[in-house]
Amino acid sequence: MKYKIALQQTEEGFSVSVPGLPGCWSQGATEEEALQNIRDAINEYLETRKEMMRDTVVREVEVAD
Repeated sequence: MKYKIALQQTEEGFSVSVPGLPGCWSQGATEEEALQNIRDAINEYLETRKEMMRDTVVREVEVAD
C-alpha cells in the first residue's frame, strides 16, 4: 500500500507523519532514515489497529456535504 506522508526538515534531522493515520509519525537523522522509520511505524500502526479492531463490527456511513 502507499500512504501520503508529510516530511519536514528540522534542526535535528527530519520529522515525518502520515496524515491519513492519526498519531503515526517518526523521525530520523537523514531523510532516508526518516523514510525507513515511517515505514516501520506504519506497519506497527496497522498491526495495532488490526488487533484493536479484532472483535469490532465495522460499517460505512454516508455523510452528505
